[in-house]
Amino acid sequence: MDLYGIVGNPLVQSFSPRFFTEKFQREGIDAEYVKFEIPDISLFPDIVEAHPNLKGMNVTIPYKEKVIQYLDDLEPQTRELGAVNVIKFIQDGDKVKLVGYNSDIIGFRNSIEPLIDKRIHKKALILGTGGASKAVAGGLKNLGLDFIYVSRTPKAGQLQYQDLDKGIFNEYTVIVNASPLGTFPNVDEAPDIPYQYLTPDSLLYDLVYNPAETKFLRLGKERGTKVKNGAEMLELQALAAWDIWNK
Repeated sequence: MDLYGIVGNPLVQSFSPRFFTEKFQREGIDAEYVKFEIPDISLFPDIVEAHPNLKGMNVTIPYKEKVIQYLDDLEPQTRELGAVNVIKFIQDGDKVKLVGYNSDIIGFRNSIEPLIDKRIHKKALILGTGGASKAVAGGLKNLGLDFIYVSRTPKAGQLQYQDLDKGIFNEYTVIVNASPLGTFPNVDEAPDIPYQYLTPDSLLYDLVYNPAETKFLRLGKERGTKVKNGAEMLELQALAAWDIWNK
C-alpha cells in the first residue's frame, strides 16, 4: 500500500489528513495518509527511513523552510521562494530521491485569480513574512501583480504596519493576510491596518479559514471590499499536491 503523510507541529487542526483519507475512500485508492507530528525537524530523516513505502508528503508549520536541508532537489520556483509544502519521493535505482515543491503557490493563485480585476488590482500588500507569505508572493508574481511585504519589524524593502496610510491603500488595492492572526480560538485578533482607508476597489484575502469570516474580512466587508478566505486555497493546493505526486 502506498503511504502519504504530513509533517509538522502541531497537526491537530491540519486539513490534509481528512481531505486525503476521504479522497482515498471515495475514489477507491489503495493508499493511507498519516500524520508525522515531530518536535524537531532533525527527526525527519528517521521518518523517511522507517517508511520505505512513502510516495509523498505535505509539510506544514513550522517546517516549510527547515525541511529543505534534507531534500535532494527543489522545483525551480520553489527554490526561488525557499519554502516547501510538498515532497515527492522518486525511486532512483536503489536510492529514493526527495524533491521539494510548493503547491500553496498554485492553490493561492487559482483561488484569488477570479477576484482580480487587472484595471484596479495592480499591486498587493502581503501581511506577514513567514513561510506562507512566500507562497503568496509566488502566486502574485504568476498573476503579474507587484507586491511588498508588511512586517512588524523594520527590514529593507519592506513596509511596517505604522507606514500604512491612505496613499498606500489607494496604490496597493489587494491586501493578503499571510499571518495566523485571527485564527480560532483567537477570533478577536486582526492585522493592525487602517481599515478606514479601504474602499470598494480593495480586495482582502485571508489565508486563515477557521473561522470562515475572520475579523480582518469582516472589517473589510464593512467598507464594501471584496473578501475571500483560505478554504478554497487549501483544497486547490491539496489537489495540486496529488498531481505532483502522481505526474
